[in-house]
Amino acid sequence: MQNWSSPSLRTKLLSSLVLITAGLTCATLFFVRDTTRGQLQLQVEEDARNALLTFQVTQQQRQTVLAHKADLLATLAFMRNGNATTIEEVSRDPWQSEECDLFALANSHGKITALHARSPEPAISAAEELLRRTFSRRATQAWWVNGRTVYQVALQPFYEDAPFDNKLLGTVVVGREIDVARAADLSRILSSQVAFRSQGAVVLSTVSGAQERDLSQQIGKGAVPAKIQLADERYFTTTIDLAPDVSLTVLKSYDAATAFLNQLNQLLLGLGFVAVLAGGTLVFVISDTFTRPLANLAEGVRALEGGDFAYPLQARGGDEVAQVTRAFESMRSTLQSNDQQKQQLEEQLRQSQKMDALGRLAGGVAHDFNNLLTVIKGNTDLLLESLDPADIGHARCWQIQKVADRAAALTRQLLAFSRSQVLQPKVLDFNELVAEMSKLLRRLVREDVEFLLRLGEALGRVKADPGQIEQVLLNLTVNACDAMPKGGRLTIESYNAVIAEDTPSGYPPIEPGKYVVLAVSDTGHGMDETTKARIFEPFFTTKEQGKGTGLGLATVYGVVKQSGGFIRLESAPESGTRFEIYLPHVEEKVDDVDTIRRW
Repeated sequence: MQNWSSPSLRTKLLSSLVLITAGLTCATLFFVRDTTRGQLQLQVEEDARNALLTFQVTQQQRQTVLAHKADLLATLAFMRNGNATTIEEVSRDPWQSEECDLFALANSHGKITALHARSPEPAISAAEELLRRTFSRRATQAWWVNGRTVYQVALQPFYEDAPFDNKLLGTVVVGREIDVARAADLSRILSSQVAFRSQGAVVLSTVSGAQERDLSQQIGKGAVPAKIQLADERYFTTTIDLAPDVSLTVLKSYDAATAFLNQLNQLLLGLGFVAVLAGGTLVFVISDTFTRPLANLAEGVRALEGGDFAYPLQARGGDEVAQVTRAFESMRSTLQSNDQQKQQLEEQLRQSQKMDALGRLAGGVAHDFNNLLTVIKGNTDLLLESLDPADIGHARCWQIQKVADRAAALTRQLLAFSRSQVLQPKVLDFNELVAEMSKLLRRLVREDVEFLLRLGEALGRVKADPGQIEQVLLNLTVNACDAMPKGGRLTIESYNAVIAEDTPSGYPPIEPGKYVVLAVSDTGHGMDETTKARIFEPFFTTKEQGKGTGLGLATVYGVVKQSGGFIRLESAPESGTRFEIYLPHVEEKVDDVDTIRRW
């Protein structure tokens, strides 16, 4: 006997695969975490810039309103020859003072003759100084700072000899106050913290007191850095100059945006541990399954060398692959091809072919069986809704529905087994299919909805999966009923249509040719252009949450496209909706469609 002190193949395989699994898992988790962190930082910076753009748009809108108010007030002041009582009257008029918190009237020399503000008024001398600075810049709009209050103002001069504007009579100032409350509102709108600065000092902000002090100490009168640490929180900042001595800084918190990253790290660590544990268990099972037979085979080979064919095989020793190699070297001159292995391979091939055929059969049966279950479940749902829970028929219908659910679960298992869902297009008599389906549809429609069926004569034939077409009819009917909550009229039509080469450009892009058209129209609330543009998108729905998945019309669109057809939609608010489905006309003979449901 040789000394089998070296580690066994199973030990080597188990150790190697566990280490590889742990390494790859950790590397993947770290990569995901770092990538997520980087993406979050980019998103924070993009959100901060977007918040600044939002503020600029809002600021421009406010400035337009203030300019309009200032122009009206200047006209009124001109009509009253600059009378100071104008400001007092306007400030008390809710219609004229709407959106305005500051009113001032200055004479031709820049002296304030009337001043009114909702919050504590700035001193007249301070207001005159602010007005003088604004005049020096020849600006008609400005930002004024009074203590911890910021004003967005508009100036409008008025003249004695309008429209020549040669003699200045005075100037009207209208402003909108931004105090702590409005700064907080602005912070909520921008989803960011904001800070107003004047001459390098923070005059108004939404950050905490400690963070505001840190902000003032770090920036002084200099520029605000793009990234800043305030107390224990990191921010990305963007700044805009509102006036030569007034600026707004938007601070987007990195920590708030990445708060869930710590939770993600913990989750990733847990997932990593579970992955390594599961991988180790799987590797152990695999190694035990594949390496133990090799060890047993090595023991059997050694027994065979001694002529003992009945030697019991046991998993002992070290490197099984080395043992098999040495045994093969001693036996290859005496052993012939293994007939038993050949028989096993042939048996495996036959089994594989059998399972493949069974899978195809299961897919076909499950597809047709699923269509039958749709009928059973639809009718039982309708019966359950119409029967009193105390009625014995209600309990029986519930039992039918329960069995149908179990059958549906079996169908899903068959489809999963076959890994496909069978599509069976057939040449159909469209009128026969619609007429049969209408028996179910009449029961689906509420009593307050009038159901009309208009089938065209000498209708052409189409090639499509009857089950899919039934699903299209069902989805369109349910949507039409939902669009008429107060009742109305549902009409289903069929007719032949020919699309010529010279069809008007306003028509939908349908290829020229002969078609059979299925039209479903209702008198419901209709759709606007925005809804019509997205109506076929998956998961888009106009219904309340929990009342629609947004897959009905997406399914209709997919079925029609797979059948080589087209959809035309006509709808307008309060004018109803009409869906027209164009399926290509075929000249083939109608198939014997046993799969068409007999409702």
